[in-house]
Amino acid sequence: LEEWRNDMNEEIDLINQILPTAPAGGDTECDVGRKAMVIRSWIRSVLRKVLHYKAQHHRLLDEAATTLELAALPKDIVIENVLPFLELPSYTFEVEG
Repeated sequence: LEEWRNDMNEEIDLINQILPTAPAGGDTECDVGRKAMVIRSWIRSVLRKVLHYKAQHHRLLDEAATTLELAALPKDIVIENVLPFLELPSYTFEVEG
C-alpha cells in the first residue's frame, strides 16, 4: 500500500512539473489552450490510477475475506482433534516436601 501511496503522490505532484511550462492558450475565446488540455489529461491520468488501485484493493480484500472464511471452516476439526492434545492432564502434580 505504501508503494501505491508513493505512486499516487508522484502522479499528483506531476502537475507542478508540467503546468508551468505549458502555454496558456490563444487570443480567442474558442482557443482553450494547452494548459487546459494538460490539466484535463493530468486529471484523467490521476483518475485512471485511482480506479486501478481501487480495483487492486478490492481484489486484496476479497482474497483476505476468502482466507478468513476458509480459516474459520475447520474449527470443529481443531476443537475435536488438536485441543485435546494441548490440554493439561486432569490429575495434579504433587510437590515432594
